[in-house]
Parts: sequence; C-alpha cells; structure tokens
Amino acid sequence: MEQINYTDEGQFFSGHVACAGCVEAVSLRVILNTVGPDAVAVVPPSCTAVICGGYPFSSVKIPVYHTTLESGAASATGVKRALVKKGKPDTTVLCLAGDGGTYDIGLQALSSAAERNEDILYICFDNEGYMNTGGQKSSSTPVNAVTGSTPAGKSTKKKNMIEILAAHRIPYVATASPSDLNDMAAKVKKAQGMKGTKVIIILIPCLPGWGVADNSAVKIARMAVESGVFPLFEIEGGLDYTMNYSSKNGSVKEYLSVQKRFRHLNEDQISSIENDVDEDWQRIADKAGV
Repeated sequence: MEQINYTDEGQFFSGHVACAGCVEAVSLRVILNTVGPDAVAVVPPSCTAVICGGYPFSSVKIPVYHTTLESGAASATGVKRALVKKGKPDTTVLCLAGDGGTYDIGLQALSSAAERNEDILYICFDNEGYMNTGGQKSSSTPVNAVTGSTPAGKSTKKKNMIEILAAHRIPYVATASPSDLNDMAAKVKKAQGMKGTKVIIILIPCLPGWGVADNSAVKIARMAVESGVFPLFEIEGGLDYTMNYSSKNGSVKEYLSVQKRFRHLNEDQISSIENDVDEDWQRIADKAGV
C-alpha cells in the first residue's frame, strides 16, 4: 500500500463536529494543509459549513466566509476580485461546497463563474445527497439509491458534472478520493498553480446517508475507485483527459452490497448499473488513450 506523503501545517484543528469516521474531515485536512495559509475559504451551507464552524470557534485557520447555498461560486468570485483590487492576486480563494450546492442549487453560479473563467479553486465534497438536512436525493445521487425523498430508489442517473464543467473549457477539472490522498494533494497543488476556474470533485461516502459502518468510509471510497464507479481522472482545457487510476479490477456488485441504500436491488438492477459503469469507464479511458 502506498505511504501517504503528507505534512500537517496546522491549517485544520481538532474538535470539529464531523461525524466520527467522516472522511470529509480527512480530506479537508489534506486540502487546507496543501493550499497553505495564504488563502480564503468560501463555504455555502453544507456538511463542510458545519465542520468548519462559525467565529470564534472555527476549526479552520484561514479566514472563512459563509455564504448562501446558491451563490458559492459567485461569492468566491467577489472575494477573489476584492483581493486582486487590494493588491493580493496570489491569495488562493477556495470554495468548499457540497453536491447540493454544486450539482443543483449552486450550478448557475458555478457555470457562470466557469464561463467567465474566474480565478477560483472550487472543491465539491460529493456525498451524493443532502446529507445534513435529512438525506434527501440530489442530482448527484446514483440511480436506484434509497434516500429520504426517494424511499423506493431514485429513478434517474447521477448527473455527469465533471464533463458538464469540462464543456466550459475551464483550465482544470478533476476527481479525487479520500482513498488516494497523495493523488488528492497533487491535484490540489496542480490546480492552485493554474489561473482561471479549477474544480475538483471528491467522493465522500456518507456514513449515515449511505448506511455504512463508521470505520468503513476509506474502504468504500477505494472500492468506488477500483470498481470504476468513481474513476480518478483529470481534464485540462476541457479536452485533454488523463486517467490517474487506469485499471478496473473491483466489483461493482460488492461496492453496492455494502451500502444500505442499495440493499433492495435485484439482479437485473445490479446488472444494469454494472453495464452503465463499464460504458462510462471505457468512454473516459478511450478519451484518455488508455
């Protein structure tokens, strides 16, 4: 197993209120320590907002601006432009949002920022639902998943946000996973060194929302990567694809079976999901020349 190459610079404090075993807190720690102290975070309502906390009890060392759910990218744009005006163009503006504030309610602001190529680093912690308001479905929720608002299973597929953003021809969009922290840190550092809109979407298995054990989030995130359900890849300039984990040797069925939200599936539904995963993974692999 690869050793984690990581040094804690004191950018994220203990005592936060993330669920025990939540890998969003681990991801936040790596991201914040990779970005460093010359940064400002913009956080719309989400699990991230709860974890970061409010003044004077923030668990984050850098300044944090809590904004509205629909305006994360717009607020980050304003903060960045203000910093440039103050003669601080190199300060990183980091938007930390959930999938509700990215795929759904905040999509208009994010798409507009991407169209203008605003110089922000946008991180989406994708736990595939509105997990701190009752576990309702979002457009990031996978097909057939049981949620607070889809008790019989969601009838539509997960929105392909990665390639929607790539269609804006922004400098950089990528996926990352808490199962591969070296890859996550490298992508954050790479994005930080670019000008323009950069987006990284990180899969965050939600312990109560997905119905999994408190100590299993890293394992399940790894299963998502190895099965091809959540491939790790980068797209630069909207066209240049790179796969960071180019083998697919895990079981989709096993990944589904360990989550309570999928325990109702029959064999035909599992087979359909497996076929979708195979097709999506192969399409990305072909674009990356794998």
